[in-house]
Amino acid sequence: MSDRYAPLLAELRRIVLDSPGVTEPELRRAAAEHGTLPESLAAYVATVHAHADRLGDDDIAALHRAGHDDDVIFEITAAAAVGAASHRCARALAVLGAEWDR
Repeated sequence: MSDRYAPLLAELRRIVLDSPGVTEPELRRAAAEHGTLPESLAAYVATVHAHADRLGDDDIAALHRAGHDDDVIFEITAAAAVGAASHRCARALAVLGAEWDR
């Protein structure tokens, strides 16, 4: 089964993870790919990946207290969300491909 959306997903990843921003691309890639992150971001990123619906104002306030401004929080959140979505999409396509080939 071919993934007709693969080029669009690749472009989204490139824009979010590699374009110029206030954070370094390496940090954004780490947020997307479960890489090594500063302690102040690690738990937040893990929650974005696993339970984004549980995030609230207290989580953002904690990031602000740790010294992260809104631009950093936005970029890291977007990177983590794109990474989580990419992972879920790949898993779903693998399942669909296996079912499709039967």
